[in-house]
Amino acid sequence: MSVLIAIPARYASTRYPGKPLVPLTGASGNAMTLIERSWRAACSVSGVDKVVVATDDDRIRDVAERFGAEVVMTSETCGNGTERCAEAHTALGAGYEIVVNLQGDAPLTPHWFVEDLIAGLRAAPDAGVATPVLRCDGDALNSLLNDRKNGRVGGTTAVFATDHSAMYFSKEVVPFTAETFAGTKPTPVFHHVGVYAYRPDALSAYPTWPVGPLEQLEGLEQLRFMENGRKVLCVEVEAKGRQFWELNNPQDVPKLEEMMAAMGLD
Repeated sequence: MSVLIAIPARYASTRYPGKPLVPLTGASGNAMTLIERSWRAACSVSGVDKVVVATDDDRIRDVAERFGAEVVMTSETCGNGTERCAEAHTALGAGYEIVVNLQGDAPLTPHWFVEDLIAGLRAAPDAGVATPVLRCDGDALNSLLNDRKNGRVGGTTAVFATDHSAMYFSKEVVPFTAETFAGTKPTPVFHHVGVYAYRPDALSAYPTWPVGPLEQLEGLEQLRFMENGRKVLCVEVEAKGRQFWELNNPQDVPKLEEMMAAMGLD
């Protein structure tokens, strides 16, 4: 099955304007923009036919083309990354059997997260979209709780059924647990990894649906699939010793740089 990875990137982020062009310094002191690090993460995934950056901004296009990325220009009216991926897929001829949305704020996404995601969608013909989830350890859960305590919208959490079909995604920390977890102790909370794999029919239908109340309240694009009765498959992935975090707020920059230093990532 042919696979396209599209990296949606917009300059006018509400929470962090200009985020794709923010430099992140790696373990060796080498600074690269967020969009370049995300593109390099996408290029490390095996079994992919094409990787593109999808943007509506000339500044992002210029930077991406300088480091060697193929860029697909999309309209300014795209409401989120899924709509931008749908437009990019159409612009490329809509011929791919799986389209992966590797959002441009997740440069620490290991290649096996995406490879396992693609394999999970291939094995679930009843699912139109799949997304990875990572069980939080105590440190990750406490980071999520600390963000909410300090009024920051940090990572997203996921709740799913026994067949791994999503029940809900939230920027609150769900499910609630009164237990305290520390260090590497496993918790019942799953961090949603901001990557999606779509079948073309689900992706092309998505922009035709109106924004529903849950998507509007949470600001989470994947809820539109669920509000329209489409199954979203949660694919559990393993950290294998890698730390994972997205760049959601300016405060996340030093956190990501510390993680890259600890893991020896340039």
